[in-house]
Amino acid sequence: MEELSHFSLKPLANKTFGAIVTDIRLNELDNRQFSALYQAWLEYGLLIFPGQYLSDAEQQTFAARFGDLIKGVEAVELSNVLPNGSLRDAPDDDMMKIIRGNMHWHQDNTYMPVQAKGAVFSAKVVPQAQGDTGFADMRAAWDALDGGRRNQVAGLSAYHSLVHSQKLVGEETKSVDSEYIGYGLDIDDTPLRPLLKIHPETGRKSLAIGRHAFGIPEMSEGESSKFLADLMDFATGDPQRTYQYQWTKGDAVVWDNRCLLHRACSWDYSEPRVMLHSRIAGDPETESA
Repeated sequence: MEELSHFSLKPLANKTFGAIVTDIRLNELDNRQFSALYQAWLEYGLLIFPGQYLSDAEQQTFAARFGDLIKGVEAVELSNVLPNGSLRDAPDDDMMKIIRGNMHWHQDNTYMPVQAKGAVFSAKVVPQAQGDTGFADMRAAWDALDGGRRNQVAGLSAYHSLVHSQKLVGEETKSVDSEYIGYGLDIDDTPLRPLLKIHPETGRKSLAIGRHAFGIPEMSEGESSKFLADLMDFATGDPQRTYQYQWTKGDAVVWDNRCLLHRACSWDYSEPRVMLHSRIAGDPETESA
């Protein structure tokens, strides 16, 4: 445990990233505390804050300290609970299709013109078991590539599409009258992104892959699919580069979307799970496709 003047920080054991932060209240941060916290976030990529119990407004305020929030995703519930309190069980429910699709490794908003910078996520209602969130360090994955593969990857790009990725896993959403119109289902120009991402603040290199990536221009469809799948298997195949967080009600996390992948984990859908998501906008100069 690293004892800082602002808070206590404990790096995740045997992992290349991530830390648990205690002795801090996210709704009472002064500028000095936040500055130290921001630097820790850049270093570790993922910060976990047990027992914060943030209100929607408090989470939005905390997330906005990292940068502008994406319109419409300032503080939105990702949940299998309908507004009337009943559980979503319709097989064609778009929210559940997106949630199930997000159980595959991805980065937020790579299918949009500007990729997200990061996100704050907190647990409002958790199921009795499962419902974890997984994270994967793409900085360490890049570092682990051999020189030849690095050179190959550095020269390649891939298209990113939410429509394509949902269809690929059998969770195709409606093109009209969807809860998710405006969040990647109505993009006219499919973004093309390099497979190598250089972090704009730390300068570290990382793999820029995930479920939304497809169609490397220099390859056939089959070659591209295999290449990206093999790269994903390699990147997420080492337990030191991945971490699965088991939620307790009131916990909060913030992750750097520019260098980590994440994914939801399944749970018993007869139980409610309500997570509050605040998405931090990327800088158009560094996160544009």
